[in-house]
Amino acid sequence: MIQVQNITKSFGKLQVLKGIDLHIPQGKLYSIVGPSGAGKTTLLQIMGTLSNPDSGHVEIRGEKLSKLGEKKLAAFRNREIGFVFQFHYLLPEFTALENVCIPAFIAKRSKKDAEEKAKDLLNFLGLKDRMTHKPAELSGGERQRVAVARALVNDPAVIFADEPSGNLDTKNREDLHDLFFKLRDEFNQTLVIVTHDENFARQSDKIVAMRDGWIEE
Repeated sequence: MIQVQNITKSFGKLQVLKGIDLHIPQGKLYSIVGPSGAGKTTLLQIMGTLSNPDSGHVEIRGEKLSKLGEKKLAAFRNREIGFVFQFHYLLPEFTALENVCIPAFIAKRSKKDAEEKAKDLLNFLGLKDRMTHKPAELSGGERQRVAVARALVNDPAVIFADEPSGNLDTKNREDLHDLFFKLRDEFNQTLVIVTHDENFARQSDKIVAMRDGWIEE
């Protein structure tokens, strides 16, 4: 599903990634762990096309991302990649249903198709009775589940998540982690998750441990 070859990245004189090689198969959940400053988020952003490497390349589903122009890359990102961040980034003026529909509208799907898919996802995530609520009316766990539904609405090849449970209490954190495993097991979804939660990482298919810009053996 994902091939990362010899990725390097510097910010000024600071080299954050020093030659990363990584292979992530279809339908697996990989956890990226390591201390602050190890390069975890930078690697995730490069794999997710939110940042460009200085050298090396990333392939997703056999598509070499460095060969795509800006418009094609944006379309690829919208179609093939779902993101879940530590902060939900829901638009406050829109309902849960409308927030989930936005990536589908960007992909030029019909209003009917987008809403049907969004409703199915929100039902699956236990939010059937919360669809018309705006983010301020939802709990932290509910907001993050809406963010997961938004990430899934275009049936992406892979979900990238950066500390998605970092702002949740214990119960909501465990529920979100259970959801990720359910997505893997029931939908063969590929997930790559940066986390500081050791218990969650131990349950994943593979732990990718980073330190000082390298993947540790």
